[in-house]
Amino acid sequence: MATERTFSIIKPDATRRNLTGKVNAVLEAAGLRIVAQKRIQMTQAQAEAFYGVHKERPFFRDLVTFMISGPVVVQVLEGENAVARNREVMGATDPKKADAGTIRAQFAENIEANSVHGSDSAENAATEIAYFFSGIELVG
Repeated sequence: MATERTFSIIKPDATRRNLTGKVNAVLEAAGLRIVAQKRIQMTQAQAEAFYGVHKERPFFRDLVTFMISGPVVVQVLEGENAVARNREVMGATDPKKADAGTIRAQFAENIEANSVHGSDSAENAATEIAYFFSGIELVG
């Protein structure tokens, strides 16, 4: 297995409810190490650019509005097969379908306010990490 990095966002629904520490505890218990983390308030332009791949989808505007509705915590996670491991720990996008013990099963409010985002591939992780972090901020 390869050690790799992935990108994660703790979304506004979770930060609003002060769940950052609880989410981090689940990530760390799953063997993922937080090598960079910061709390930010995304601007509309940042959210639109970050989620630009979804621009033509009907949910794009609602997604952007949600992501700028409050602070988020952006993170870089490191570990064995970190992309797949983080996606497993997050659980299904729809919390009703998420396995017990996953972040979304425990903390998500609904399919839109599902508490976390995680990269879906190593390539996207590299792009997403670079969007929010400079190399000097990544402490391994």
